[in-house]
Amino acid sequence: MTNYLDFERPLAEIEGKAEELRAMARQNEDMDVESEAAALDKKAADMLVDMYAKLTPWRKCQVARHPDRPHCKDYIANLFSEYTPLAGDRNFADDLALMGGLARFNDRPVMVIGHEKGNDTKSRIERNFGMARPEGYRKAIRLMEIADRFNMPVISLVDTAGAYPGKGAEERGQSEAIARSTEKCLQIGVPMISVIIGEGGSGGAVAIAAANRVAMLEHSIYSVISPEGCASILWKNAEKMREAAEAMRVTAQDLHNLGVIDRIIGEPVGGAHRGPDQSMKAVGTEIQGLLDSMKGMDRKALIHDRRKKFLDMGARGLAA
Repeated sequence: MTNYLDFERPLAEIEGKAEELRAMARQNEDMDVESEAAALDKKAADMLVDMYAKLTPWRKCQVARHPDRPHCKDYIANLFSEYTPLAGDRNFADDLALMGGLARFNDRPVMVIGHEKGNDTKSRIERNFGMARPEGYRKAIRLMEIADRFNMPVISLVDTAGAYPGKGAEERGQSEAIARSTEKCLQIGVPMISVIIGEGGSGGAVAIAAANRVAMLEHSIYSVISPEGCASILWKNAEKMREAAEAMRVTAQDLHNLGVIDRIIGEPVGGAHRGPDQSMKAVGTEIQGLLDSMKGMDRKALIHDRRKKFLDMGARGLAA
């Protein structure tokens, strides 16, 4: 069953009418409604193309948060083989919001790390809706150190509204854990690729996204704070989130123009949730291309490349 977003209601009505006609025909074999249903299908398809060709930044935020978008577990299952999860930070606990482990990507040993939001009520609660606690980022640090020791590329899949802001997380050093994870990203001497597959929120995303190459899916978002949070701070009104999304330049297209990310990965018409297999295949192709672009770079060159990338951010100016 399709989950429609608020702005997709006109589309839902047309697709619903087409399905009603077909349901009536299934109950009465003498009814021939296929031509009418096909006309509605075409109208819906045209509307979908038009709708997604003109998405506003706020609507892109809604698409990035769609519950049916492929999640980290889906990408790992489809793009990687011999995945062996590694658990725990060797200090406090295992944070299920941030998963990772050893795997093979196109038969090459890699370390894969990513946020996992869950896909139903039970798993979302277990995964804390993809909002990692300090132990999650300390686990990420441990996995990056293993990858560095054994000369394996690191691939991170980012999909989080942000790090968990609860009291317990703050007591256990949330900001310090995020800072050290970001620092570790910048220190490792192996290729690191990050892909924003949904939401890239705040330091919770940057902590595993300070990579040599950063790619974003076409309808994903990446920002220092959520539009709602920004609106609450600047206008004291969370309902101003549309204006905040516009001003913050959260979309892949804006961030590519500003030089914050390196690649935009196309999505099927209607978003990744309408064509998950196609989306995951596109991400895999992009990851392979980005790995190939760093072929032959030694440890020193990789670290220098990553450092230069982040020092150069902002050089184009906001007028870009």
